[in-house]
Amino acid sequence: MSAISLLGSTGSIGRQTLEVCAALGIKVNALTAHHSVDLLERQVRQFRPRLAVLYEMEPALELARRLRDLDIKVAYGLEGVIEAASLPESDAVVAAVVGMAGLQPTLAALRQGKRVALANKETLVCAGALVTEAARKYGGSIIPVDSEHSAIFQCLQGCRDPGEVRRLLLTCSGGPFFGLSREETAAKTRADALRHPNWTMGEKITVDCATLMNKGLEVIEAMHLFQLPAEQVDVVIHRQSIVHSMVEFQDGAVLAQLGTPDMRLPIRYALTWPNRAASQLPGLDLLSCPPLTFQRPDLEAFPCLKMAVDCARAGGTACAVLNGANEAAVGLFLREEIAFGRIPELVEAALNAVPQRSSPRLEDILEADQKARECVMEAIP
Repeated sequence: MSAISLLGSTGSIGRQTLEVCAALGIKVNALTAHHSVDLLERQVRQFRPRLAVLYEMEPALELARRLRDLDIKVAYGLEGVIEAASLPESDAVVAAVVGMAGLQPTLAALRQGKRVALANKETLVCAGALVTEAARKYGGSIIPVDSEHSAIFQCLQGCRDPGEVRRLLLTCSGGPFFGLSREETAAKTRADALRHPNWTMGEKITVDCATLMNKGLEVIEAMHLFQLPAEQVDVVIHRQSIVHSMVEFQDGAVLAQLGTPDMRLPIRYALTWPNRAASQLPGLDLLSCPPLTFQRPDLEAFPCLKMAVDCARAGGTACAVLNGANEAAVGLFLREEIAFGRIPELVEAALNAVPQRSSPRLEDILEADQKARECVMEAIP
């Protein structure tokens, strides 16, 4: 890669992507953020992109005022993010926007035949068939940034025939509430849920790790990335987050990718694949690793994982409803308007209430997402 557009530059993945770009000498042509004017201004002044975008108009106007001394275009809204994703000067797009907001910009990048380093799992969760078809039709490519999917992608590099794969094994830390019952987690607070044992991430994904919804979304994402049915994607609890995921082959061999829990590693690989660039990041010291353990997830204590797998099997707009309801419910929880235990209840209610369609078009997916969010909000007094 010689130049990228970075969607979601002020989030955790976005900030680490900029660290990687600085280390590798990769030009950044566009930066987008939701509303963080101060941080985006600092990033613009350091990396000097040709385009900066904020979702909201007022913050964008403020950013433009602050950057009058630079030769840079400032835009706002979904149209601005799509413009950033479509810049001809960018070889690749890093999609690190949280939630459904990343779907249409990702499609725009793929329709330009670009490489998309995908850190936005909701894009494939809600519209996996549309996204993978766009990549095939227009010659784009999707390289996963999620540590688990990057691990599987790496394990498959020597696989000549997809039929050789027996199953994918997605590892899961278990989150901050591992070992607790559903009743014990019901009243957990925002602060409790954001205390992840191994990873430093954004708030939404950290809560998803606490409910195990994140792992359910990753099952759906893996199905689309690697063209396998849900029956060939399993989840195992691995508390140490050293084995990032595994592939079991038809002959019984299992390949695993191991490493420290540092998102800069999969980001680097997504930007340098099929090569590997030398890094100053600390490597994995096997002699100081704790014992590596593996367990089955508790689907009764963490029903979000089971709901996600059920939606993966159902297909159609079920996954869009699941994701939209979850985003809305997690937003309420982060604003401390509902208890932790209400998240799976609200998601389940939306799945039961919103009509679902098979073989959906983009407008069907967007409509299902919106109705799921409305269903959640209507359930709150």
